[in-house]
Amino acid sequence: KTEDMKLGGLSIYLCVSLQGGVDNEVTLTAYITIALLEIPLPVTHSVVRNALFCLETAANQKENHVYTKALLAYAFALAGNREKRKALLDSLEEEAVRKDGSVHWQRPGKEPEAELPYYHSRAPSAEVEMTAYVLLAHLTSQPAPAQEELSSASLIAKWISSQQNSNGGFSSTQ
Repeated sequence: KTEDMKLGGLSIYLCVSLQGGVDNEVTLTAYITIALLEIPLPVTHSVVRNALFCLETAANQKENHVYTKALLAYAFALAGNREKRKALLDSLEEEAVRKDGSVHWQRPGKEPEAELPYYHSRAPSAEVEMTAYVLLAHLTSQPAPAQEELSSASLIAKWISSQQNSNGGFSSTQ
C-alpha cells in the first residue's frame, strides 16, 4: 500500500507493500528510513515508526537479498534496535566473502574473478555500497561498538579501501 506521510509540510509518498526477495519497495523504504533517522527524526515520529514496522516485517522474510539485509541492518542500527541489527549482521556473516585478510559481500551467483598477476580488479559499485552499509551497521551501535565489532569493522574497511582507484575514488559515484 502507499502511505501519504506529512513531514514538515513536505509530503512523502512511501511505498511499503512487501513481496519478498529483492524488492525495490523494501530497499526504497529502507533508504528513506535511513535518511529520516540521519536527520535525525526520533523513532517515535509517526513516519519513522510506520516505516520501521514495515522494515521489521521485511526483515523476517528468509529470502532477503544480501543488499537488502545490509540496508536493513544499518536502518535498525540507527533506530537503536539491537536485536534486529544483530540478527541481520549474524545472517550477513554467513554470506561474507573472506579473502586476503579482509571481508566483503557480493551478489549471489557472481562468478569468481580470475587471479591475474599485476592486475587488481575493482568490485562493482553495488558491492562496495552494500559492504559499506554493513560497515556502518557494525559501527552504529549504542552503546559504542564492542572490541569484537571494531575488529570485524577493520577487516571490512580494509576491503573497501582496497577498492579505491588511483585518485582515491571508487568505480562510480554511487
